[in-house]
Amino acid sequence: MTNKVCAVVVTFNRKDLLIKCIESLITQNLKPDAIYIVDNNSTDGTPQLLKDNNYLNKLPPNDNSIWTSLTYHNQIRIKYIHLPENLGGAGGFYHGVKLAYEDEYDWVWIMDDDAFPTPTCLEKLSPYYDLEDTVALASLKVDLKDNILYHHRGYFNFNSGLPIQQHITKKDTEVEIKDIDMASFVGLLVKRDTISKIGYPKKEFFIHTDDLEYCIRLRTQGKIKLINNSIIKHAEGSVQGTFKKKILGISVDRRPYEKLWINYYMQRNLIWIGRKYSKNKISLYLTILKNYIMTIIGIIIFDDHKYRRIKFYTNAYIDGLKSNFDNNKPKKILYQGMEM
Repeated sequence: MTNKVCAVVVTFNRKDLLIKCIESLITQNLKPDAIYIVDNNSTDGTPQLLKDNNYLNKLPPNDNSIWTSLTYHNQIRIKYIHLPENLGGAGGFYHGVKLAYEDEYDWVWIMDDDAFPTPTCLEKLSPYYDLEDTVALASLKVDLKDNILYHHRGYFNFNSGLPIQQHITKKDTEVEIKDIDMASFVGLLVKRDTISKIGYPKKEFFIHTDDLEYCIRLRTQGKIKLINNSIIKHAEGSVQGTFKKKILGISVDRRPYEKLWINYYMQRNLIWIGRKYSKNKISLYLTILKNYIMTIIGIIIFDDHKYRRIKFYTNAYIDGLKSNFDNNKPKKILYQGMEM
């Protein structure tokens, strides 16, 4: 194995973060051989900014086909893939991982556009390329203030309800290397040989938990290693968009109505994962019922647009149980006939 590495970066309307991500990749001490940028049909001028920075030769055509462009920067192969519509992070990672695999890279380094590998990030992963029974390597993930993001690395539990991971702890980060079950798609380096056995990320998920489901498949083939001296920073823009609401001394995080559509995918996809992978089905369905009841109670107590919110979450739960992946559905339920 030559250990050629292709970084796959998925982007949508975050051009300034994307440029920072690319710059962090091309300035690695150990540089990746290629960077594949998958653009989910951005409307904020992303292609123009990439062209201005010499990461793109020409602007994509305005049609309904997948369009690719190839250029080089300091001997790094940069492929830009423009999707004709927004397929979400899951759809973007599907296409990026698929193309990198087909182009025969030995490792595919998966990350969002708001991820910034530190200069030694890939270099610190490289000594572990040949670990026996290892299918993926994960960097330690921190925020922009260097606080460890424990909740993005963890362990599975298939025996009790939904297979949501237990997060790593401070103790797990104090060793050189640690076996884990799950790492988010921010700094996950996946071996090509394993992709040939498990396939690509599940594009139907659109956003949320596609990394969790992919790691479940990865773990059927071998181990995922957390390399704690390899650091990747994450802006974590996705956690924004909630607000605190306080009633009778109880303070909770709530999602504003205009941003609620995001929550649909997490609920639906987790339930689908639970049905496919959980070993204790009784516990699974009891957990689903409990979560649904608590969600409805929360809406009744704290939220506006109660009927539409209840209808929205009910559909998310039902669609997870029925494997319905209509990704246009949540906005139709929430906003049809309304002016937002």
